[in-house]
Amino acid sequence: MAKVTRKLQITLPKRLAEQVGIAPGDEVEFAVAGEGLRLTPRAAAPTDLSADERLRLFREATARQESRNAAFGILPPVADRGLRRDELYERGPPAPG
Repeated sequence: MAKVTRKLQITLPKRLAEQVGIAPGDEVEFAVAGEGLRLTPRAAAPTDLSADERLRLFREATARQESRNAAFGILPPVADRGLRRDELYERGPPAPG
């Protein structure tokens, strides 16, 4: 039996990890299963994708994230605030009050 730490972490028993092929550093997915949880090894991402395919997947993921941000009312980052990095250090402390 495993205990849950204050950080909500658990240690997976070695014999169970070996049974399902989970190794240190692997990613796992949790899903609600009735009144319990189901833990499954996450399939490794294919590494033999072309640059075009990786870019297409990246753009799709970006579009999904932008959609989620819009649903929660999160504004996109400001493209240009009119300051350069070095100007931030030259401005000095803010004026009092």
